[in-house]
Amino acid sequence: MNNAMNDAIVQSLEIVTLLGAASVPDVVFDESLALAPCLVAADGGAARALARGRMPEAVIGDFDSLSDEVRAQIPAERLHRVTEQECTDFDKAIRGIVAPLILAVGFTGQRLDHELAVYNALVRNGDRRVIVVGEHDICFHLPAPLRLELPLGSRVSLFPMARVGCDSTGLEWPTDGLDFCPWGRVGTSNRSVSEVVDLWPEGPGMLLILPRAQLRAAMRALVDGSAPVRDR
Repeated sequence: MNNAMNDAIVQSLEIVTLLGAASVPDVVFDESLALAPCLVAADGGAARALARGRMPEAVIGDFDSLSDEVRAQIPAERLHRVTEQECTDFDKAIRGIVAPLILAVGFTGQRLDHELAVYNALVRNGDRRVIVVGEHDICFHLPAPLRLELPLGSRVSLFPMARVGCDSTGLEWPTDGLDFCPWGRVGTSNRSVSEVVDLWPEGPGMLLILPRAQLRAAMRALVDGSAPVRDR
């Protein structure tokens, strides 16, 4: 078992599903596994995986939520204990995975403090491409200019975790020149008025929230999409 985060624990050329300990609707779990069959569990998420008949490729965390009964069912070489207590199991897991993209399920809808810590970790680990997938919405950090292909009228919400601007095209309410910050202006409940939405964050700290129906569009944009070029 590892005690520190010196090296990558999981390295994959394919998209990875990361499973947390919160309740996950069957439709969300099945969709994520269909898109990303490589399953990694964050601590207590291992119990969720086994309950669904799935053995995780790896379990990462401090194991304070992993019972002896569950641990005994998992091969020792798949258990990666990280004992440091400066961050959450979600944080430990996404730092331990090197992959083109991570679909994180089982991290929303229960304890609000845990969920807020997840969004904090998305911003602090801006080098990791991670989409948090909930029952209704998805959320990911917008680290760089991004082009999304969306159906007309799609809900597009910008939520700042820092003071940051984010210019855009293709949205009903323009965002150019706005000063977003957690204690001031936020950009929730905007809508697409074009099939192409371009976003230019001025720096790190902006979360993008979309309906779960747009998961594949977000995946394409993050993995295969090209950055939009500004003509002004």
